[in-house]
Amino acid sequence: MAGRIVVGVDGSEPSLKALRWAAGQAALTGDSLQAVIAWEYPASWSAAPGVPPDFNPEQLAEQALVESLAEALDPAVAARVTRTVVSGNPAQALIDQAGGASLLVVGDRGHSGFKAAVLGSVSSRVTQHAPCPVVVVRGTGD
Repeated sequence: MAGRIVVGVDGSEPSLKALRWAAGQAALTGDSLQAVIAWEYPASWSAAPGVPPDFNPEQLAEQALVESLAEALDPAVAARVTRTVVSGNPAQALIDQAGGASLLVVGDRGHSGFKAAVLGSVSSRVTQHAPCPVVVVRGTGD
């Protein structure tokens, strides 16, 4: 019985590499693929000067997800991916979405990661708390 692979996407090169790996694994196992992107307002959002009143972070996250799928995957493969945009902490969103999944895949660091860190904060947290096995796809090592 086929399962579901959840992959975290934020548009960074490590997340695109994780997306490619997850798509390859889904092709091998017959699992479905769910790409998840999370967004949240910064703590100081209300005080941010110059933010247009029609600014929609959810729409930007959805656009980043669509662009990531288009960049990383063949169009036929991308068309079969379930796309999930979640409001909230990225690590917690992935942990929640991974409930019942056969595998959770993340890149080793995302946009906000420190280059010197071995793992980013999201990948570190999901490896400790996910309800299913986790694969961390390493970046280029630069």
